[in-house]
Amino acid sequence: MTAGFDTTASAVVAPPGRHARKAAVASFVGSTLEYYDFFIYGSASALVFNKIFFPGIDPLLGQFLSMATLGIGYVVRPLAAAFIGHFGDRVGRKQMLVFTLVSMGLATFLIGCLPPTAMIGAAAPVILVLLRVLQDISAAGESVGAVTLSLEHAPSRRRAFFASWVNTGAAAGIMLASIAFLLVSFMPQDDLLAWGWRIPFLASFIVAAAGFVIRRRVPEAEVFEQVREIGETKSELPLKVVFRDYWPTIIKVIFFGVWAVVSTIVSAFSLSYATNGHLVSSSIMLATTIVTAGLGIIAQPLFGILADRIGRKPVFIVGNVICAAAIFAYFWSISEKNVPLVFFTSILVMVAGYGMVNPLGPAIVAEMFPTRIRYSGAAISSQLGLIVTGFAPTIAAAVVRPGPDGWVPVAVFTAICCGISALVTLIWVRETYKIDTDELGKKAVR
Repeated sequence: MTAGFDTTASAVVAPPGRHARKAAVASFVGSTLEYYDFFIYGSASALVFNKIFFPGIDPLLGQFLSMATLGIGYVVRPLAAAFIGHFGDRVGRKQMLVFTLVSMGLATFLIGCLPPTAMIGAAAPVILVLLRVLQDISAAGESVGAVTLSLEHAPSRRRAFFASWVNTGAAAGIMLASIAFLLVSFMPQDDLLAWGWRIPFLASFIVAAAGFVIRRRVPEAEVFEQVREIGETKSELPLKVVFRDYWPTIIKVIFFGVWAVVSTIVSAFSLSYATNGHLVSSSIMLATTIVTAGLGIIAQPLFGILADRIGRKPVFIVGNVICAAAIFAYFWSISEKNVPLVFFTSILVMVAGYGMVNPLGPAIVAEMFPTRIRYSGAAISSQLGLIVTGFAPTIAAAVVRPGPDGWVPVAVFTAICCGISALVTLIWVRETYKIDTDELGKKAVR
């Protein structure tokens, strides 16, 4: 079989979109709950984990180690994606999405129960890292699985809009996580470090229970059910097909996916940079995240509609260019301690720029693969690409320099990643907005 082609015969017809709204709502709510869990870890790593789990060391080193725990879990993500994607293509998308939600909630709850280093010694940061790995195992199949389910339910000419609700849910999760930590940040410092930081983590038990009920009610997409009925999902191991026939696509996605560093740089590193450097208070930084996430909930579906009308590539490329330029203004405004400008530039980065790429990125990747291996192919390739994203805060903490212009290397790194993603999209990603769902991934991607 020629690399990049799917020559297997298929009698699948385009899905009528009967359950598109239900799938989109379930994906939005599920992603909101999932990423609430995921991003409270990012906030905690920036604000309290260096003091709780890495005490008694230089503050900059503590910040570096705290940021590093964000990236370690990304190393195991490709293996987790292979496992989750395999069963997502063989058993069903819905079952694996229930699994990802429950495992994320369990890991987050247990982090909230974890004793500090002062109580159990070096075991505390080790257990913290293991629980973070469990979170990343869940995240490895979450976004791609939800996007796969949403776009397979959607009418062919409205896939970007319905798929956009997945990462719009992620924006809502970031907003809820920021609100949770904004509330506890007003506590006295001793109370915050002793027990206050645990509240958002322990609340994940309720979050996971609600998400479980919602996701159990979503049916599988007709396009997937028909592929399963004619036996295509049983013909060969999805993982084998992905690496044998779609290895060029995997390489493409690895470079394409570096756009996601914007999220971890802004949500995790900039929060740590501003607060630990006594430039902008944590309450102000969390408030900007709440505002940008709230505006993103409005903007991202609109950009999804635009991508359905003019194509994915122009919207995605313009968003990357905006992020690459605006990230310099964003960090400069933090270094200048200019609060109004921090709000304005964060909106420019996260709403005008990232609001274009965030709802489209996972959908573009999912559309590169045919139905029978879509979950496996999109999950494995995207998670390989996200390794850089996971370590972006660690890289930023390593390259940042003392002084008012110390942020420049971080902005340059972020801009380079956005530039790479835009360039790969321009020359190597096929436009898909006029292609029927059942024809996706069947022709060589040029």
